[in-house]
Amino acid sequence: MFGAFGALAAALFGLLVGSFANVLIHRLPRDESIVRPGSRCPACGTPIRPFDNVPVISWLALRGRCRACRAPISPRYPLTELCNAALWAAAFAAAPSWADFFSGALLCTACLALAWIDADVQLLPDAITLPCLVAGLALSFLSVQRTPRQALLGAAIGAGALFALGWLWSRLRHVEAMGLGDVKMLGMIGAFLGPWGVFLSVLIGSLLGSVAGVTLILARKGGLRTALPFGVFLAIGAVAALFAGGPLSAAYRSLWPS
Repeated sequence: MFGAFGALAAALFGLLVGSFANVLIHRLPRDESIVRPGSRCPACGTPIRPFDNVPVISWLALRGRCRACRAPISPRYPLTELCNAALWAAAFAAAPSWADFFSGALLCTACLALAWIDADVQLLPDAITLPCLVAGLALSFLSVQRTPRQALLGAAIGAGALFALGWLWSRLRHVEAMGLGDVKMLGMIGAFLGPWGVFLSVLIGSLLGSVAGVTLILARKGGLRTALPFGVFLAIGAVAALFAGGPLSAAYRSLWPS
């Protein structure tokens, strides 16, 4: 599309959207409006002035502290903005069309916000998963990487398979394997990535979750019944599938000679 200039522009817009993602991460678990009131210091409640709300730069200028009360501001805020900027630039570089760029960028931001929220409170808000699922299906009509059929099939397989797996596990072990938030999140991922993307996301997420679980057990900080925020691992798996799904698919097909 527009080469290096386009990637830079995507990164700058990604910074701005990353700032909004911080609002979602902070307010959605608290059932607060994401529109009103404006941004405020979490410690003293002082409204943040526009020139103190510039992504990354304001945090650096204020040395990570509130201008009013000098309370520390978590470095997670600029980290989220920078991560989103990098993901948007990467999505731009990898996309063959504008629709596919917007699909990749939206999926990345959604996964970033969901991962932080799930890590904090083990919640995957419908306010993110359901609108993004609809957006993924809608953008598939303009995509050159997936068809509406693939998007719909991916959403159905993602949500349906995970729901069936959770139901079967709860019946066999009499414990809840995962919440419906995970089901809706995987349905959202399927709408953007199709069936193959669902498979990769679950595979990568399960591997990462297994490594995390074993690490906790070895460190004696958890056990076999320790609940892990699976949404975090699904988010990482989905982003990995977005950028590496093509090469991995080609490598998989090469194992089966025609």
